[in-house]
Amino acid sequence: MKRMLKYRINIKDTWKKIKSERKGKPKVTYDNEFFKKLSDDFSNRIKQRNYEYGRKSVEILKENLEGFDNFNVLEVGTGPGTLTIPLAKNVKKVVGVDISKMNIEHLKENLKENNIKNVEIINEDWDSIDIGRFDKFDLVVCSHFFWMVDDLEKHLEKMEYLSKKYCSIIQPCGRDNIVKEIYEKILDKPYMGEFEPDADYFAYVILREWGRLVEVRYFDYTIERNLEEEIRYVASFIGRFKEVDEKVKEKIKNYLIEKSEDGKFIVNNKVAVMWWECER
Repeated sequence: MKRMLKYRINIKDTWKKIKSERKGKPKVTYDNEFFKKLSDDFSNRIKQRNYEYGRKSVEILKENLEGFDNFNVLEVGTGPGTLTIPLAKNVKKVVGVDISKMNIEHLKENLKENNIKNVEIINEDWDSIDIGRFDKFDLVVCSHFFWMVDDLEKHLEKMEYLSKKYCSIIQPCGRDNIVKEIYEKILDKPYMGEFEPDADYFAYVILREWGRLVEVRYFDYTIERNLEEEIRYVASFIGRFKEVDEKVKEKIKNYLIEKSEDGKFIVNNKVAVMWWECER
């Protein structure tokens, strides 16, 4: 049930414009194996500090959602298991949906590595999946998934439809400065937030307009990358606005070498964890 309001904030147009800049794969041509290596990087990175991002997210949810240990959970957009692994260790069962075969392969490896057997994997597109096939879940959650969604209200409606108790959105806050600096250096124009990960505030506005009482907590986590990983990380963003060929790759590399004496890149980030009780 949504409350009736005479006036609403026009989120759809803003979201559409932002999404149009992010659509499609980055154009990176310096390495034929770039996207596989980028996927491998991400799968390895999520394990740092004992799955810190996912673990801290789960700790917050477990502390605030009654009966968490016995929850049946639907996770939308599992990736390689950032949230899935810590979640599965703390709930009864996880059903995970992800369209990427590469993500699913990494997820299966990480589940096996952690001897986790209470996760059901569905390799399908969330946008077109038949939600009528599912029973209701205690919790429906998506983590770092919002930018995969074209229609935010439809996405939130589907989450609520499949939940008999709670929904949760987990999203990183802010992009590290080094990416912004390289963007300005290579494209020769000011950075205007073109690839900020923040999307939680869009959901918050929609949910509050619906009358939902949304709880929010934040936590800090740390990421560490080596030089080659950092080059790929930066190239994955720059490639959305300019082809990253060998020449551009060398510019990125040289800039990064100037910024790090030991070849390590350590970034401290924040994450927003939002949850609300679904109305029936």
